[in-house]
Amino acid sequence: MNPELKDWQGRVVWLVGASSGIGRALAVALHGAGATVILSARQKPLLDDFVREHPGSEAISLDVLEAATLQQAAQQIVSDHGRIDLALYCAGHYQPMRAQDFSLAGALRHLDVNYVGALNLLAAMLPQLLLQAHRGQGGHLSLVSSVAGFRGLPRSLAYGPSKAALSHLAEALYLDLSPSKIGVSVIHPGFVATPLTAQNDFHMPALITADQAAQEILKGWAKGRFEIHFPKRFTLLLKLMSHLGHGLYFWMVRRATGS
Repeated sequence: MNPELKDWQGRVVWLVGASSGIGRALAVALHGAGATVILSARQKPLLDDFVREHPGSEAISLDVLEAATLQQAAQQIVSDHGRIDLALYCAGHYQPMRAQDFSLAGALRHLDVNYVGALNLLAAMLPQLLLQAHRGQGGHLSLVSSVAGFRGLPRSLAYGPSKAALSHLAEALYLDLSPSKIGVSVIHPGFVATPLTAQNDFHMPALITADQAAQEILKGWAKGRFEIHFPKRFTLLLKLMSHLGHGLYFWMVRRATGS
């Protein structure tokens, strides 16, 4: 569905929200594959540590909620390298939330970081990607969503809807951009051991490491997939459940989670 991304040597990759977790693991893997890796996040010390450990990589500290800084960063990367072959949005915010402890500020924080920040990246990247497409250079935009966006889940009152919006956005982008040979992919991880999921106080089925998640994403890009989901022993079940009627779906979720 997308142009296949197999050879990373010399490719310019911008990872937004990559100071830890899946983003950092991907940065390590892409750097090892020969890509020019530029990382962005708020936590400058973590970015600087990565650059010291991975010669040739670069860091641009920014807040995804500041649209102007994302635009400046994109312009800087293009000025320095001539193009951006892939931009990945993997910034994320997660705190378990139920209706009984609803927080408006908390819900809006999820929406801002998980969705509005992605819109800010689009504002910075789309003109450049369309220009590259016109020149025959192509490019790829990838968004890290979650299986929590498939359907409603317990403790996901704020997180799930923000990720559902991101998945919907990716589908609309693909329809608009694929005729121009611009790649678009959406990533739906299951449970991955990261600082975010470390907050969970329940058993996480099919838990995998961030390094394993990074390898699954690289495989998906190499095969030109639009949707990349993993681990499949867990995500395929959730995808199947997403097609169930509401009564059966609610019953199965309550039975599985005890909620």
